Amino acid sequence: MAVSERGPRERMVFSAAQLIRRDGVTATGMREVAAHAGAPRGSLQHYFPGGKEQLVNEAVAWAGRYAAGRVARFLSALSEPTPSGLFAEMVRQWTDEYRASGFEGGCPVAAATVDCAQSTDSTRGAAADAFARWTRPVAEALTDMGVPADRAESLATLMISALEGALLIARTERDERALTTVARELGPLLDASAQRPSQGG
Repeated sequence: MAVSERGPRERMVFSAAQLIRRDGVTATGMREVAAHAGAPRGSLQHYFPGGKEQLVNEAVAWAGRYAAGRVARFLSALSEPTPSGLFAEMVRQWTDEYRASGFEGGCPVAAATVDCAQSTDSTRGAAADAFARWTRPVAEALTDMGVPADRAESLATLMISALEGALLIARTERDERALTTVARELGPLLDASAQRPSQGG
């Protein structure tokens, strides 16, 4: 994820996502994005003729793709995948970050939603698409673990909603309590939703 490994356009989208997740959309300026990305300010207009709104929307889309891509990594870390195990890995990504570097960052999709949902239709749409893109592989993973297809998407939404709420509380309290709580309390409910082959007979 190092900024230097990306092309200039990619670097600016990545930098925008990192700044938005720390400071929100309103406090993230184009000048700050260019500086963070190590890119000339003039290149912003070249790559993002739609201005800050286009850049924010692309950063939100990047965050959705990143979150979706992480699902496969979380599953590969589990010797025996279970719904609670997947959710614990989703939570652990954040508890590890907060233990290592403090509570500065949150989810850029949530930050964009809070800042722009009422004022910028395109950003609201980009955030909705990002959440949908993230929900899909979580729901597919749950189905593969035996969760009925008609419940998998609902439970995936529950998992992501609980995680997003816990992130907000954790950053407010400067404590990971909310994250560990949702993992502990939701785990049994998630596992109970998975149908196991009947035994005996």
